[in-house]
Amino acid sequence: MTEIARAIVANDGTGTTTLRHYTAMALRGRSRDEFDRQKVQRAGTVRDWPAPRLHVWNLVAEALKAMGYGRGKP
Repeated sequence: MTEIARAIVANDGTGTTTLRHYTAMALRGRSRDEFDRQKVQRAGTVRDWPAPRLHVWNLVAEALKAMGYGRGKP
């Protein structure tokens, strides 16, 4: 198996128990060694996310949108 992309989505420690805030970063690279350097290619934030109600993959999709992915732009 070959890793082709890596992103980090992390709670930023603020928000409430029901609405949380997250920071997202897409890392630059095409190999494990490059990803491990953690050079940020794109970043974004997701605020007021209803964490207890929605599955984590919904948060990942929202984080990707916040970083400008999924809009058909190269």
